[in-house]
Amino acid sequence: MKLKLGPLADDKPVKITLELPAALHRDLTAYADVLTREGGQPITDPTKLIGPMIARFMATDRAFAKARRNQS
Repeated sequence: MKLKLGPLADDKPVKITLELPAALHRDLTAYADVLTREGGQPITDPTKLIGPMIARFMATDRAFAKARRNQS
């Protein structure tokens, strides 16, 4: 299985507060479990996946990339 997220970069984080629906948190926890099994990198805090997931989403959003290019 090929997950969209790979190993997490060790980068200086910016702290934010975020509320998630319970179902989304359960899915995030399940995703962390699968990523741990597939990648061998233990994910002890599933919330650490939120940043890389958002980054991956934005990196693959063609409309966002086009809008960003047109801003310049």
